[in-house]
Amino acid sequence: YADGHDLAGLDLAKVAEVPAMCLDRRGNTSIDIDAADLAGARGAAVLIRTDHSLRWSTDAYFTDHPHLTAASARALVECGVACVGIDSLNIDSTATGDRPVHSILLGAQIPIVEHLTGLHHLPPNGFTFTAVPPRIEGAGTFTVRAFATLAD
Repeated sequence: YADGHDLAGLDLAKVAEVPAMCLDRRGNTSIDIDAADLAGARGAAVLIRTDHSLRWSTDAYFTDHPHLTAASARALVECGVACVGIDSLNIDSTATGDRPVHSILLGAQIPIVEHLTGLHHLPPNGFTFTAVPPRIEGAGTFTVRAFATLAD
């Protein structure tokens, strides 16, 4: 994000052992999230389960992928979430080349994690999320090892 920081400036409190919630949005291509969905999400990682990751290694992974709406991104910012993840190709639609969700979230310094897998193993809440990239100056994106830790 041109107006944001690089990975060296990423606040690890937003991506390391963050209390998290998982919203099930299977069956939706254009995903709407509102304030009611985000009760208790302030300071949390919000993960969006679409099951699109099950198409990995197929041509179908690159077509008709689920994505958030700009209104969803605004709701996430207003709620004050720590970071947002999705088990899809892109958090934005790739149909037009516009990137409203990236612009809204990154403009509010909310990190985005795409291409997640295994969200079907997660409960709606009661876990933490970690997705820490290496500390690289000048880089805005990088592969991470993302994982959840379930509460006992």
